[in-house]
Amino acid sequence: MTIRVAVVDVHPLFRRRVIGILQAAEGMEVVGEGTDSADAFDLVERCMPDVLIMELSKPKATSLEAIQRLRLLSPQLKILILSANEEEKSLFDAMIQGAQGYIIKMIDPDELAHGVRRVYLGEAVIPGDLALRIFLSDRFHQTPFPVEEGFVAPLTAREVDVLRELGAGGANKDIAQRLNISQITVRFHVRNILDKLHMSSRVEAETYARREGLGQE
Repeated sequence: MTIRVAVVDVHPLFRRRVIGILQAAEGMEVVGEGTDSADAFDLVERCMPDVLIMELSKPKATSLEAIQRLRLLSPQLKILILSANEEEKSLFDAMIQGAQGYIIKMIDPDELAHGVRRVYLGEAVIPGDLALRIFLSDRFHQTPFPVEEGFVAPLTAREVDVLRELGAGGANKDIAQRLNISQITVRFHVRNILDKLHMSSRVEAETYARREGLGQE
């Protein structure tokens, strides 16, 4: 399996560094590069990448609109956003428009390749220290979300509680006791979590929760 990746970033030196990291990673092929949103559309149409790594550049409104249009152009495309900061609003807006992941430019090279693999497999990639804040934010729950495949729907506060318990390794009976709810309700929340995060098994949700630090005391 080879993951076809395109890279769009306005800074040539950084773009070449990202490309070098991906070319050195097993199972990845860089099929094109560009500097702006116009290039991104051309790359998606011409090179048909599986994953587009795209800078969230200024003005951000232009980048956000481009994300939405790119997903309409290629519904199977996975978009991984690169940003120089961890601004919560930018992350939220990018995910709303259809990005599957958001990573910081100072990320370790191995984590960059790992992030590409995760979004390719349909996982949501969110910096661990921001994931819980995003899931619990009022704006996250007040905003209507698209339902197309690949979008991340909002988790309710109770679903985040259950996800945290899953990360800690809790069985349904234990989770029910700790949260003072029935086991039937626990199973209902687990099913919703899997649907919203596009996961196929409880084990996958447990692994995700631990990786994002949601199961840590």
